[in-house]
Amino acid sequence: MNYLQSILHQSPEIALFLSLAGGYWIGKFQFGKFQLGGVAGSLLVAVIISQVGVTIDNGIKAVLFALFIYAVGFESGPQFFRSLGRQSLREIVMAAVLAISGLITVIVLARMFGLDKGLAAGIAAGGLTQSAIIGTASSAIGKLGLAADEVQRLQANVAIGYAVTYIFGSFGAIIVCVNILPWFMKRGIRDDAIKAEAEMLAGGHSYGPGETAALPELVGRLFRVQQAAGRTLSEVEGFSKSTAISVERVKRDNALLGVEPDLTLEAGDIVLVVGRRAGVVDASTQIGPELQSSEGMDVIIVTRDVAISNPGIAGHTVAEIRAATNDGVRHGVYVIEVKRGGQKLALNDQTHIAAGDVVSLYGTSEDVQRVARKVGSVIVPSDKTDFVFHGLGIVLGLLVGLLVLRIDSIPLTLGSGGGALLAGLAFGWYRSRNMTVGNMPTAASTLLRDLGLAGFVAVVGLQSGLQAVSTIVSSGLSIFLIGVAVTIIPLLITMVVGRYILKYDNVAVFAGALSGSRSANPAFGEILDKAGNSVPTVPFAITYALANVFLTLLGPLVVAFV
Repeated sequence: MNYLQSILHQSPEIALFLSLAGGYWIGKFQFGKFQLGGVAGSLLVAVIISQVGVTIDNGIKAVLFALFIYAVGFESGPQFFRSLGRQSLREIVMAAVLAISGLITVIVLARMFGLDKGLAAGIAAGGLTQSAIIGTASSAIGKLGLAADEVQRLQANVAIGYAVTYIFGSFGAIIVCVNILPWFMKRGIRDDAIKAEAEMLAGGHSYGPGETAALPELVGRLFRVQQAAGRTLSEVEGFSKSTAISVERVKRDNALLGVEPDLTLEAGDIVLVVGRRAGVVDASTQIGPELQSSEGMDVIIVTRDVAISNPGIAGHTVAEIRAATNDGVRHGVYVIEVKRGGQKLALNDQTHIAAGDVVSLYGTSEDVQRVARKVGSVIVPSDKTDFVFHGLGIVLGLLVGLLVLRIDSIPLTLGSGGGALLAGLAFGWYRSRNMTVGNMPTAASTLLRDLGLAGFVAVVGLQSGLQAVSTIVSSGLSIFLIGVAVTIIPLLITMVVGRYILKYDNVAVFAGALSGSRSANPAFGEILDKAGNSVPTVPFAITYALANVFLTLLGPLVVAFV
């Protein structure tokens, strides 16, 4: 034991990564429908390791949390700002319900069990995982006019109550949001996340890694000319009544011909037709028999995202753009989709295209480049992260988190987490409208999010685990069990209100809002993992921002009413 303690003292980072490895290993085990998950597992393993005695710098926790919450904000920025308005009323009410029910639960239990103001405030801070309550409660205790030694005793009890209850405060929120809520709603987070994503994609489908459609929308087919003999290429391209097609290659007597609109086809020619599947099928019966292959007839097709900036396109409808663009410009290029702020638009003749929208173009490299020059700027795919952009974002977020607004004697602040979240939202929104800057590959964002959250939770366990366990052993389980009640009861009340009064019907959205209203970052991390997409992020971002304010105010209120 001494040898292990010596190793961890010399290199405390070993304890951190051991907590992550062991936690994610334990988190994979499934007991019926219950699965601990990697974040909760990391917390549990960290508490166990902390019994050896580990000292880990508090700055590590701050850095990891800032990375996590900034990445979350960056991913959800476009959707967040689009969702603000009257439609956010449910999230506002949910955050208020949890804060009020949390306050009432703490006051009732404190009076039932004869807790002093310090322990009650500490249990509120730990059970609701809102560390800012420690500061506001301690400040309020200092203004009670008590003797100096009594003030010191009560303020020490704030820290004790927090240490004993904080770990289950994190763990319990995971249980409620990730396990109890889906059971209560009788649906899974993943299924509802996919459903919500499909609705956001305007009825389309978002394919995961390694997935593709068995019937792709855009296809290329080879035909031997028979029925179309004597027709020009422009006439062949007009065969389809449903959608445009294009002839990309023509071979005659084993020689490739130049593709020109007035080229007349002869019997036996081989043509490569590219276009939307319905159009190619329409034209196939009027060209000739289909071939499996023919040497030299394949072409390379590319897909490129282009940020729209041309004033001749931005601000106009799809019908107006089509009417103003001649066939020669459009030839051979197909629009796969148009996105605005990361959200797929439903395209029809009346759809307005705005500057900053991103259009995905499909065609040969030459054709796509020709159209892209008239549309805007090509977004070059890259696996590099723009650290200038994101480094500045995190710095600005942390600076905002230092700002303090005082209402009477109550300090209100976003803190580093709230500031980093706000910066992530703003920079994510800006990136969605200026796609040539601020690149962060999905894999990089996922790493920041997962490592940041799990590492933050592990550091909390390593720092608080020893004190929490020793306090429970010395004072019995009463404080711990009261903390369990403070964690669970407000969440259950808010869950019932959300379901039957606020009418949440999508589990993924509901779980995001519920975890945010408790500022429960570990629970939110597990929800994201279960969802497999960013659907829960927008409701979480709204309720999380509100919870940082509402829950912080509980400190002086608990001191006043207990």
